[in-house]
Amino acid sequence: MPGDSVNRLVARLEQWRDRFGSGEVRRLEKLLDSCARHQFTDLSSLIRFHETLLFLRAFPQSPGVVARAEKLLNSFHRRIEALQSRDVDLAPLDTFELSGIAGTTMEDTLSFDVLRWLVRHIPRNVEILWDQYEEERAMAATWPRFFPLLEEDAYVEANIPWRRWLSTASGGSRPLPWLIRQFERSPYSPREKTELYDSLRLPVSWKLENLKISRTRNWAHPPAIHYHRTPLTVRGEVDLQTELARPSPVLKRLSLVQGRVVMDRIREVMLVRYRELYGTTLGDPRSVVRANVGRGVVIHLWSLPPDRRLPLRAYLASFTLKNGVPINYIEAIGLCEWIEVGFNTFYTFRKGETAWIYAQALRCLCAHTRAKCISVYPYQLGQNNDEALESGAFWFYRKLGFRSGLPELRSLTEREEQRIRKNRCYKSPLRVLKQLAQGHMFYELPGSDRGAWDRFSVRNLGLRVNRKMAEQFGGDGTRFRKVCAMTVSRALGWRSANTSSEEERAFEDWALVLSQIPGLAGWTRQDKSDLVKMIRAKAGTSERYYLRLTQHHARLRRELLRLGSSL
Repeated sequence: MPGDSVNRLVARLEQWRDRFGSGEVRRLEKLLDSCARHQFTDLSSLIRFHETLLFLRAFPQSPGVVARAEKLLNSFHRRIEALQSRDVDLAPLDTFELSGIAGTTMEDTLSFDVLRWLVRHIPRNVEILWDQYEEERAMAATWPRFFPLLEEDAYVEANIPWRRWLSTASGGSRPLPWLIRQFERSPYSPREKTELYDSLRLPVSWKLENLKISRTRNWAHPPAIHYHRTPLTVRGEVDLQTELARPSPVLKRLSLVQGRVVMDRIREVMLVRYRELYGTTLGDPRSVVRANVGRGVVIHLWSLPPDRRLPLRAYLASFTLKNGVPINYIEAIGLCEWIEVGFNTFYTFRKGETAWIYAQALRCLCAHTRAKCISVYPYQLGQNNDEALESGAFWFYRKLGFRSGLPELRSLTEREEQRIRKNRCYKSPLRVLKQLAQGHMFYELPGSDRGAWDRFSVRNLGLRVNRKMAEQFGGDGTRFRKVCAMTVSRALGWRSANTSSEEERAFEDWALVLSQIPGLAGWTRQDKSDLVKMIRAKAGTSERYYLRLTQHHARLRRELLRLGSSL
């Protein structure tokens, strides 16, 4: 079919995907049948076709649409291979928006935790990109740990045959998996192994072929599919206050085996999109919970294992399946009743009930954490984030009821809203959106202390601690940590005997902040006891329990707000 005819066919398909009713659905199914019979010689049209198929698989109107979309997606790699055979440039597919299509090859410098997961799952498809690697100093500093007598070559010689060393030591078969095993077997802690490997900055490639981990085929069959018989819910139809007032969703804790399946799934989802999030890479499979919130939407949430947790805040990550298709990921980091939420819907699905699904994600987060103050950080709004600026992220949150934390930004928001009311065609210019993105936005639930967290930042706590270290200890971090731990230990009556290494690390981290509180030793016995219990919970099996304890320590909350709301 000529290129212009294919373009028209895809345009019709895009048009009819948003139409509903029996007659429209039959036309859509016929369009899918027509597309199945045609070859695509134009990469742009093929990309549009691919994204439309994924959208239809997530938001289908009928069983016939699902069946046709799945059949076309399962064989989509052949269309990519056909273009490759014609020497069509596939470089446009190697972007954040379009990466991960079946039949393509991806390239990146992956972290140790992601790469070893990938090597375990598709060892024959992953290889080192030697032609793109020039970090010989890093190899000379690291590899002698694993290669006997490599020092003789690495420390003094030029033009070292690194590939030959690796091939020889590994027996010539699958050298990258062998190298990863050496890091795994090393005597270092998990954090140290990650830091050591990451210092290499080793570029790798992996072939997706027709694997299920590809974005094209990374969907599953849920017990039941929700079919859309009426137009999708748009932002103007979503009242966040009403949604959050609904009964809390049921959060079902998954078994360890089920949790591992979820962790594998989210790593697949992120890997093929060139994304890596702390919690999706290092999530604890023992902590996974699942909520079925209706309309084919299932939300999973989990936390971090004790040895990978943040010093102060509790961490949650999440992702959403729509009819078995992954459509977004979420990061939430909280302290007391305040929780900071990052929400990212994948490009393909941004016209698919995003506001309603976001509301359901917040319902789950609030039910799980009992948070009362939801915060959106500036990057999510557009600070140093062109994608968020272009999508009008600030107004997405504002129209859901969020407000700016800074008075000057609230005034600017009011002026912009007046302009919009006077002129419905008015859109905030880019320079104004950049201004609006310079501060956090907040949504407070009933019963919250309005405005209490407006100027709070964990960064302020960290900078305050570091300033004291510089002023009073000459920047000696080791001595500073030791003195803080001794001071707070005396004040609280902390006993190091019979404590785990994670509990001791949690205590030392908290001691850095607690040492900034005047009169800590004079706190009541109950306040001190509750504080010790909270610190131990930081290293316990459930970080959710730790977060609940921070919510019930009113005196600590007051001090955190005082220390973290200014410098």
